[in-house]
Amino acid sequence: MGRNPQIKWVVMMPDWSQIGSLLDFCAVYYTTQLVRCAVFSFVLIGLVMLLRKAVFSERTFLRGLLWSSFLLIPFLGKLRLFYENKAVVNMTWRLTEATMSWIWADRIYIAGIFAAGVCIFGKRLRLWKSVAGMERICPDNIMVSVTDMNVTPFTVGVFAPKIVIPKVMLECCGRDELKAVIQHERTHIRLGHLWFGFAWDILRCLLWVNPFLTVFQKHFRADMEDICDRVCIQNSGKTAHEYGMVLVKTLKLLRSGSEGTPSAVTYAGEREFADMKRRMGKIAGFRPYRKKMCMCMAVILAAAVGAVLLFIHSCSYGKCREDENILVYEYKDGESITISNHDTSLNQMISYDDRYVYVDRETFEALLRKNNARGQIFIVFGGLYKLPGFLCGGQSCLYETDSADEVVRIPYTRQKDDWVMALFKII
Repeated sequence: MGRNPQIKWVVMMPDWSQIGSLLDFCAVYYTTQLVRCAVFSFVLIGLVMLLRKAVFSERTFLRGLLWSSFLLIPFLGKLRLFYENKAVVNMTWRLTEATMSWIWADRIYIAGIFAAGVCIFGKRLRLWKSVAGMERICPDNIMVSVTDMNVTPFTVGVFAPKIVIPKVMLECCGRDELKAVIQHERTHIRLGHLWFGFAWDILRCLLWVNPFLTVFQKHFRADMEDICDRVCIQNSGKTAHEYGMVLVKTLKLLRSGSEGTPSAVTYAGEREFADMKRRMGKIAGFRPYRKKMCMCMAVILAAAVGAVLLFIHSCSYGKCREDENILVYEYKDGESITISNHDTSLNQMISYDDRYVYVDRETFEALLRKNNARGQIFIVFGGLYKLPGFLCGGQSCLYETDSADEVVRIPYTRQKDDWVMALFKII
């Protein structure tokens, strides 16, 4: 028998008059989705690492394209299969029930997102401020910032990228060598690598419970570097040997691991010998590639990702939709006891319009007798939901058991939408 967590979960109707309740609701709602995404990310990171080593180890572009599959991860938390597929429900119902019941765990998760954001993007901000105060020059009409630190050239920023070159390279490198170095950084910008890195950092924040996103970040960056090297060699008109010699000269000029080097340098180049040896090996094995084929691959990939995103959207719950389920509960001795919830048979005995609720008296009271319900009986219906168990704005009425009509007609006043409902639709 498959478990149905919808029957077990309590409908969430937070006290919207308190800001704390609103924050708790958001914490539960987003944590429930993000924990599911984190589970998918564990599987995907393992699959990507396996494929890039076993299948695409010699396919630089395909190896880099594998990482684009992580663009899908943040959109998997609202899939219908978490509620409608018995096998998936059996595997995940404990996890989902925990995120909806343990509010303290949800608060910790959301706090972890903010903490990760402060650490990751705080470093980016400090680096940006440091670069903003550097001297600027324009070799070959290209604006670059100059640093006294012995770091490999790097680029920082997303909306207004800035290329940073160490002063020692400006003094010791020839014009052609300096041009090759700057072209490498401009290629990172042109290929969108800075945006990819930015998106990866966002993913690391949202799914901070998956440490492998940080552990394997060096492989992600290495693949971006390899792609950039290949593009630069082909576009520069130089041989792979000449390009590699520029890189070797750069390493000779710089002292790796210099004190004061910012820890958030973006694409600053590998500082360890093993990484540089790997990169030089890739450069030495360079073979010209067909640009049109690579462009076609990129277009096909973009189309595939878009198609998968549309498929995921069609298989997920919408941002907000009307709740067609009916809840019946008994209020007795100061306690609320759920009699029936998410039961399709209720829709056969209860209906409603904008003014009245209509109840088939005989079948409904048989349900009450079966559940030994003798207190006040309330019927809750309508409203909106984002995911099963996340409701807002439901209508309610009190059922009177002394009616003799075959169909009991109960008047009610329909609640108007307020700022709570508007906010519920947005989040």
